[in-house]
Amino acid sequence: MPTTYAIPNGSTAFAATLYTGNATTNSINIANNGVGFQPDFSWFKVRSETGNHIVHDVLRGAGGVNRLFPNTTSAESTNGDGFVTFTSTGFDLNGGGSGGDVNAMTGGVGRTYVAWSWKANGAAVTNTAGSITSQVSANTAAGFSVVTYTGTGSLATVGHGLGVAPSMVIIKSRSQAANWTVYHSSVGNTGALFLNLTNATDTGSAYWNNTSPTSSVFTINTGSASNTSGQTYVAYCWAAVPGYSAFGSYTGNGSSDGPFVFTNMRPRFILIKRTDTAGFDWILQDTSRSTYNSADSVLNPNSSAAEQNGGGYNLDVLSNGFKLRNSGGQTNASGGTYIYMAFAENPFKNSLAR
Repeated sequence: MPTTYAIPNGSTAFAATLYTGNATTNSINIANNGVGFQPDFSWFKVRSETGNHIVHDVLRGAGGVNRLFPNTTSAESTNGDGFVTFTSTGFDLNGGGSGGDVNAMTGGVGRTYVAWSWKANGAAVTNTAGSITSQVSANTAAGFSVVTYTGTGSLATVGHGLGVAPSMVIIKSRSQAANWTVYHSSVGNTGALFLNLTNATDTGSAYWNNTSPTSSVFTINTGSASNTSGQTYVAYCWAAVPGYSAFGSYTGNGSSDGPFVFTNMRPRFILIKRTDTAGFDWILQDTSRSTYNSADSVLNPNSSAAEQNGGGYNLDVLSNGFKLRNSGGQTNASGGTYIYMAFAENPFKNSLAR
């Protein structure tokens, strides 16, 4: 176990922030225990009722104004959800726009929301490492980058700016309807998952050309999901950073005394997906919404559904990982295969039990 960490305090690079809609100007400070940052990628979800997941990032429109919807195939659209701009301490919202997915419209005051925010590196830098020139905002210390590029319709590589191979890449077409295509190191380069769907792993070379990401580029094959000629794309890339982020897999045992997953830190954010069988949601938990064990407050990136709670999702967040405390198929079917992505509240050496 390392004695020093690139990110000794996860609150400097990732935040899970709760707030309440107010149908007017709303300036949200994402600081946790007095520590904050200017986000470069924020993912929003209304908790108290049905509403789309929304993502904004620093590269797509001035101030991050353009939006995408993780639970749908829709192309990028201009702001109509209430998001205004990123700020040095979080983000500013207005009266809610269309549907109040980020801030309540008139009549919807009191809606509760969560925003998960990551720090990249501000304005775009041109990256020529791949066969396609990309625009990149990369935080190499935290292992996160936002990447935009234009497809060529031919087998290609795209620079991601991390300096190490990413463990997870999520790609979305900005200019046309298409699935959110996911590479995960535990699935490997021969298959893909889809953030907006409940599908199992789809195996084939159509996504990554059976080629793993390198320290400088990820490989994309042809097709609407990642590389149609002339269409624009965004990719969110994460690399594992010891004590701050972890990406891996586990096998369920179908018991309320479920498997323990070692992450080398106390997770603040956990995303889980079953990969061997179709029909199971993506499961997203965080310690802002579940403040004590066992945690059971769940949102589903593939669905507009409101937040759910219940024993079918129970897990314990521990100082060095998480332990499943349910026998349900969503996260712990006997023999089921699951992938996860987790980000730290604190590295293991600085973590206390909760």
